[in-house]
Amino acid sequence: MAAERALTAPAPPRASRNPISQALFDKVLGRVIALAGLIFGLQAFPSMLAQIGSMQVAWAWIIGLAMFGGFVAIGVASLLVRGVETASAFVAVAYLIALITWPLAVQDPSVVQPSVPWLWYLCTVATAAAAFAFSAWIATGYLFVAPLVYGLIRLTPSGGGATVSRAALDSVYAVLLGGAVLILVLILRQASANVDAAQATAVARYSNAIREHATELERVEVDAIVHDSVLTTFIQAARAYSAEEKVLATSMARNAVAHLSSAASQTPFDESATTLGSMRDRLVVVTSEMGADVEVSTRGIDGHGIPSPAAEALYSAAVQAVVNSCQHAGGDDVRRWVTVEWTETGGALVEVGDTGRGFDPGHVPEGRLGVRVSIVERLANAGGLACIDSRPGEGTVVRLAWPSGDVVGPADAAREEAVS
Repeated sequence: MAAERALTAPAPPRASRNPISQALFDKVLGRVIALAGLIFGLQAFPSMLAQIGSMQVAWAWIIGLAMFGGFVAIGVASLLVRGVETASAFVAVAYLIALITWPLAVQDPSVVQPSVPWLWYLCTVATAAAAFAFSAWIATGYLFVAPLVYGLIRLTPSGGGATVSRAALDSVYAVLLGGAVLILVLILRQASANVDAAQATAVARYSNAIREHATELERVEVDAIVHDSVLTTFIQAARAYSAEEKVLATSMARNAVAHLSSAASQTPFDESATTLGSMRDRLVVVTSEMGADVEVSTRGIDGHGIPSPAAEALYSAAVQAVVNSCQHAGGDDVRRWVTVEWTETGGALVEVGDTGRGFDPGHVPEGRLGVRVSIVERLANAGGLACIDSRPGEGTVVRLAWPSGDVVGPADAAREEAVS
């Protein structure tokens, strides 16, 4: 069952929804302005047709095309996600120019007086376009200037000759409605800008954390290489008097070269996988070259693999544990073994044991890198855990597990069997 769970492909992740961002808000707002402009334009269209005969033909065509063409331009720009602010600024400026030039364009004021100038229907849309295109201060000024100009025009015969109270009422209504739109636009834009800033901060912090993590991984790797492949080799070579010790020193020198070469080619975030069978084969080769009798066995590893960084950490820590055993556990009467196991929870467990002298793990000096860096920290940085069970005179068992929750199982039974 554990193998079936391990071989079952994980379900594809659900597609995440796009977060609220300023780019998304601008795109939606541009489409809303374009749609509102077309809707209010259709509302103003009958009045425009009724009043166009009393206006100069050139002005009527220029202003009409400018306003309705601007709304279409905003819609197209919002679909293309490009040039929306430019199109909105054009609409806002064109509307203000149309208001100012209205008295000069009307030739027969009697046609306009029974109704209102058709530009009245587009005042709120122009205010929304200004809120989108300009800064908050400019948009606020536009909010008061456009209705004020419209109110002054309403007092003239070409604007309908309205009373002061009616013109003031129309202006105040335009300010209130446009102000609500402006406040809504500013609040939503600020909120989307805050979301963008929060996302940028989160990405920056995550990037810094990744760099710090990579640096820590490289530091631990360098410390482990210095101890495993350089310092330990020199110490063993200096102590090598017997033939067995010289064979061990030679094997450690070869491993040092191999470690340095592999470290130069690896990246901190390797996503490849390594089978437990290939890791077992490497352990068989390296232990056979150490000049000591080490039994290598497996339990249920066929067809299973783990990420390459985890496999490399397990392998290197296991080799270091065997080297420690060869150096400190004792002579030929000591039994040594290495077991590679696939656990029921879907992880890997490597057990390195001997029946030698043993030691007290609590009394290992901080300056000794073999246990602290080469074994414990190396496994921890790969997402695993190292458990060292040793007592003076009773041998040593080192359990290396990935992931970290798998330091359980038959290690005690194996240790008792080895001791007996």
